[in-house]
Amino acid sequence: MNAHDDAAVFAQLRAMWGDTDPMPAGLVDRIIAAVAADGLTQEYALLTLIDDRLGAVRSDSDALTLQFSDGTTSILLHVTKTESGRRRVDGWVDTAAAEVVLTQGEKTRTTAPAETGRFVFDEVPPGLTTVRLTTTVGGEARTLSTPRFEL
Repeated sequence: MNAHDDAAVFAQLRAMWGDTDPMPAGLVDRIIAAVAADGLTQEYALLTLIDDRLGAVRSDSDALTLQFSDGTTSILLHVTKTESGRRRVDGWVDTAAAEVVLTQGEKTRTTAPAETGRFVFDEVPPGLTTVRLTTTVGGEARTLSTPRFEL
């Protein structure tokens, strides 16, 4: 058989299965939506910048509070500048977490949150940062990764 014969056989097979078991209407759109939604929950989080006006009035220190959530799990980060010019990152998660990983470029730091969900990263240099949380929800391992943000 040559390529032309193969193409004719495949066209006949497609036609036969199209008549016997046609594809449901809207299936392609539903598959694309399901894949896109799954990718969103795994790779993206909603970033909310919390405006702390009272803290800025009462203190001259540089502080930033960030909250990341995927709709199921949330991470709250409070970032303060240390005397050395680096950052201290105090964090809280609202679910039991196996580990929290802070990444800046090629460097990573890992910690396990306490039972209360609290964790700390000390002496973090300023720069673009991501935080990744690994947790188990309903017996299934999940990862929440924040978008990159500036410390």
